[in-house]
Amino acid sequence: MTAPTARARTRVPSRPPGGVGWGPVFEYWWTQYRRTWISSVVSRFLMPVLFLVSMGMVVGGLVDRAAGGVDGMPYLRFVVPGILAAQAMWTAVGESTYSVLGALRWTRQYHAMLATPLGVLDVLIGHLAYVALSIAFGTVVFVAVAALFGAWASWWVLLAVPVVVLTGLAFAVPCFAYTAQYAESAESGFSLIFRLVVTPLFLVSGTFFPVEQLPAPLRAVAWVTPLWHGVSATRSLAAGTPEWGAVAGHLAFLLLVVGASGWWAWRAFRRRLVV
Repeated sequence: MTAPTARARTRVPSRPPGGVGWGPVFEYWWTQYRRTWISSVVSRFLMPVLFLVSMGMVVGGLVDRAAGGVDGMPYLRFVVPGILAAQAMWTAVGESTYSVLGALRWTRQYHAMLATPLGVLDVLIGHLAYVALSIAFGTVVFVAVAALFGAWASWWVLLAVPVVVLTGLAFAVPCFAYTAQYAESAESGFSLIFRLVVTPLFLVSGTFFPVEQLPAPLRAVAWVTPLWHGVSATRSLAAGTPEWGAVAGHLAFLLLVVGASGWWAWRAFRRRLVV
């Protein structure tokens, strides 16, 4: 009689030996979006434009007449870069909560993908790449529309596009991690994320007025949030006189958030998907 052998373990690599990569995952999400893109027009494109008109032009006219603008610039040119960065936050959180939970529990796309030579890291990066493209697409459209209203002072605003995408990813990646680790149903705190995190940040991160006007405790909160860094860097570039040291500092902070939360997301996906 032979001695019993230890139970075999199957090691699931983070990237398969065959080198499939994350491209097929990205293609899946992009194909799905091309079939349903009409449903996102209002939330992704029309709402930022309405904010531009209502806040930048209507309210902006009142601010300009009463105070001569903000920080030496017309209110339209002050507020639109903030709205540009903030719409990336809204898009990122929307794409990184319910859709990720659905792929984990309801339709189980992630599990189907892992039944192929794809690995966990491929699934994660491919979906995040689609979210980044979605943010970039909405950002480019918004920049083009805002240009028709004279919202940009310089062509430097084109450099703000990757900054805005990075700002969105600084929200998307933590949401991926949170959803994979904690979410079990549609009542898994997503509404609280929008009510207690996204909406307050939209209001107090310098989007509509300088954070220096906030009480000291709220200023401290704003300074450690990704949105304030995204808004500040975007506004500096859009104004045409960027302070490169400050912009580099903002980018470093955003990259730190993406890197740290990316590690968390990878571990959370492995725990959730690998048996």
